[in-house]
Amino acid sequence: MEDCPIQIGEMLLTLVDPHRGFEVAYNRWYERDHFYAGCMIGPWLFAGSRWVAPRALKDLRISDGRGEVASPVDAGSYVSIYWVLAGHEQEHWDWAGKQVHWLYSNGRGFAERDHVHTVLFQYLTTAYRDRDPVPVQLALEHAYPGIAMIATDRAKGVSETDFTRFAAESRAMSSPQGRIASLSSWRPKQRDAITSNSPMNLGTGTGGPERTMQLAFLEGDPVEAFGEVAAYARSIEGAGLGRVCFAAPFFRTAVGTDKYADLLW
Repeated sequence: MEDCPIQIGEMLLTLVDPHRGFEVAYNRWYERDHFYAGCMIGPWLFAGSRWVAPRALKDLRISDGRGEVASPVDAGSYVSIYWVLAGHEQEHWDWAGKQVHWLYSNGRGFAERDHVHTVLFQYLTTAYRDRDPVPVQLALEHAYPGIAMIATDRAKGVSETDFTRFAAESRAMSSPQGRIASLSSWRPKQRDAITSNSPMNLGTGTGGPERTMQLAFLEGDPVEAFGEVAAYARSIEGAGLGRVCFAAPFFRTAVGTDKYADLLW
């Protein structure tokens, strides 16, 4: 919430596929090394979580066919998400740019993976279902069973303010029985000297100034909850506010296990 003393400035979202046959090795490398050494130990990064899409969830994905986020639409099995403290974003990204090169030069990278969509985002705002909600600052720690990504290219003349107001007033956020607990909105950052100098290809592009990425934090069964996300996506297009280019659900990973690693394809 906006009155929480800890404010989010930016987000790292990284959607990745391990190569076939390396699913368990990738999961263990990321969870037991890179999650911490590449991100969590860095300055001013204060929360992180990992999510996974087995084949059954990939089959639910929505795409407009342009391959703007995942190309093809079923690319991307694991997504990791991190919050960086407002006012200290550049300090963290400067550290991260150096750290990833140090890790790779010291044999702590993982070649058998492909980045599908790895992008930095600026935080805009969050719409909540409840009057006394879980603040978005705590959402990665709250043990929600699932999330959904919704990427929209807003229609000409539709501002970020117009779009986020629609989200806050939408049916998806107005039902006390709804499974979408919160819906945060983000502006992609264009590639800069740090991200352009990454030791790996970061996948599909950031999207233009019309792109808004949203994260829906889901309660209950994520498969059922994604039905509400899909209805929200249809309402965006029905209202003429934009074109949903990608929407996809994910389960929370079971930390310390390889659950779902044998179900990705």
